[in-house]
Amino acid sequence: MRQTLSNIYRLGVKELWSLWRDPIMLFLIVFTFTFAVYSAASSMPETLNSAPIAIVDEDNSPLSQRIVSAFYPPHFMNPKMIAPAQIDPGMDAGDYTFALYIPEGFQRDVLAGRRAEIQVNTDATRMTQAFTGSSYIQQIVIGEITEFTNHYRGQAVPPVDLALRARFNPTLDKSWFGSLTEIINQITMLSIILTGAALIREREHGTIEHLLVMPVTPFEIMLSKVWSMGLVVLVASIFSLNFVVRGLLGVPVAGSLPLFFTGAALVLFATTSLGVFMATIARNMPQFGMLAVLVLLPLEMLSGGMTPRESMPALVQTIMLAAPTTHFVELGQAILFRGAGLDVVWPQFVAAAVIGALFFGIALTRFRRTISAMA
Repeated sequence: MRQTLSNIYRLGVKELWSLWRDPIMLFLIVFTFTFAVYSAASSMPETLNSAPIAIVDEDNSPLSQRIVSAFYPPHFMNPKMIAPAQIDPGMDAGDYTFALYIPEGFQRDVLAGRRAEIQVNTDATRMTQAFTGSSYIQQIVIGEITEFTNHYRGQAVPPVDLALRARFNPTLDKSWFGSLTEIINQITMLSIILTGAALIREREHGTIEHLLVMPVTPFEIMLSKVWSMGLVVLVASIFSLNFVVRGLLGVPVAGSLPLFFTGAALVLFATTSLGVFMATIARNMPQFGMLAVLVLLPLEMLSGGMTPRESMPALVQTIMLAAPTTHFVELGQAILFRGAGLDVVWPQFVAAAVIGALFFGIALTRFRRTISAMA
């Protein structure tokens, strides 16, 4: 047992030195846990931010001026006043996403109780902004018209007082969700890529043959890659969560970080084993990259990190229970967002451990066959 542990440790150290001499992989680690996390949190594509808008005001009335002045940053850029003939060329050139047309006599028709219309042209190729921005424009225009016709700014008192309390994110800051979700996604992606690349690198450099003549077993070789690459990802995620998410972005963490990273370690046991299994199927790095795309996209998109699992088909929900990322997203969100303890997330811990043991066993069987074929 002592010799086995010594072999696993020394082989893992060798993997760490190999990674240290690979500048591309080092850049990938730094990039994904710094810039990628920061950009995912700060870009917030689902939020309307600085949308370009142009307005044609042929009415030039107090009401139309009131509507024009209602559009301002950060949701919209300062409106650009244009002529009617500039709408189509500007939309074709992509100069603005929305073009609002206020016809002549608009205020007169509103005050007279006649049917009044405002035309909103939307560049639907910018799907997220188009969908969200159209709703914003409708609310802004209707609100300004209502306040203008009522001759006061305010809202009618509703018969029921609805008290809205936003728990776990009281300021409704979407960067909180984006940064922490990106940490979870990057842990999954990097653990698979680094472990698979380590094995393929051995094969391409011919060092796997050197290992075959040494007194080491496939179990020791595989476990050394699992712990070394898993440790690298775990350390990088700890740095990213503390210095990028909590420090640079100022996102608070509600729960216990040691508990979260314990769960991450269990999930890393499964994902690194999956990376070894994929590396035994692929013959070179290009093939491994194509295979990684087919595996990583479902793991990230269907695990509940981007879309709630409850909104997915029942069959997809059932199948994704076999994915470690599904349980990782559940325990990660529960701990980091809601401050849950072990009494809440222990089912996810058990599921991650069972899936990790199963993945490790399957990968080890496949790895032994691959080693035997090369011997």
